[in-house]
Amino acid sequence: MRIFSGIQPTGDKHLGNLIGGFRQYAATQEQGEGFFCIVDLHSITVDYDPEDLRRRTLDLAAMLFATGLDPDRSTVFCQSHVTAHAQASWLLSGVASYGQLGRMTQFKDKSSEREFVSAGLFTYPVLMAGDILLYQTDIVPIGDDQRQHLELARDIAERFNARFEETLVVPRGVFPEVGARIMDLQEPERKMSTTLGTPQGTVLILDPPDVVRRKFKTAVTDSGRDVVRTPDKPGVTNLVEIMAVATGEAPEAIESRYGSDGYAKFKEDVGEAVVSLFTPVQERYRELRADEGELRRLLALGAEKARAISAPTLASMYERMGFVRL
Repeated sequence: MRIFSGIQPTGDKHLGNLIGGFRQYAATQEQGEGFFCIVDLHSITVDYDPEDLRRRTLDLAAMLFATGLDPDRSTVFCQSHVTAHAQASWLLSGVASYGQLGRMTQFKDKSSEREFVSAGLFTYPVLMAGDILLYQTDIVPIGDDQRQHLELARDIAERFNARFEETLVVPRGVFPEVGARIMDLQEPERKMSTTLGTPQGTVLILDPPDVVRRKFKTAVTDSGRDVVRTPDKPGVTNLVEIMAVATGEAPEAIESRYGSDGYAKFKEDVGEAVVSLFTPVQERYRELRADEGELRRLLALGAEKARAISAPTLASMYERMGFVRL
């Protein structure tokens, strides 16, 4: 079974990235052949600093390995190191729907905040489809916020197969059973994000322990005293799911243990659970980041393997679309 997922080297990585992405990656690599891509080409669709992109790319590589990816079992690489990604994106744009791209929620959200909107921001879901489909991917471990983009990739694969010939595997998404969408601690109606969230409500993986504790201590809860997941208690619901992921305990057991004792002790315990979750990741990350040469070596090995695996699919796409091949 083939597994693929990608993550952008933009913004400091936070608890939502760990739960919706990194932990899933490490778990799914046990199920088959995993390809985990640092999608640096996606990062140029909005304003960015070139030196910052280079630094954050290596930061993210270290984070991927620190959170459990094993270079001996999984292929970790940069998107820009495998030219097949850009080529596949252009080929697939011939079967992607303009209407579907215009309906992408993330495009509408991000474009509404900017005076200049790049064409890449509109078309990057096609590049994302190419990322996935090049590897004949069976499953894609992603967060709930990427569900719409995965559906587009599935539609593109089905349309390509119907128009030309059965060529691309139609992938399915794998979402966390608990914590599929981690919300901002200060504004629990919006997802946790370094770009769209609040600084105090976004818990960064590299936050010092005391900062993590303070953010949870000041987390917004809801009226009443009951620790229970209900639609009218988004803050408490979010905290219960975070604790369930951090400890491995069932949400129902957490609700039962804290009951109607109020929120103060509960929020303190959630903070401690997250500190314990982050500590080994932070230690391993610092070790890896201190050896940039080794990080580059691992990325080069990953890119070499990714080029070899993606090449047959790209060749089939060119052939079946009618291009003259030499």
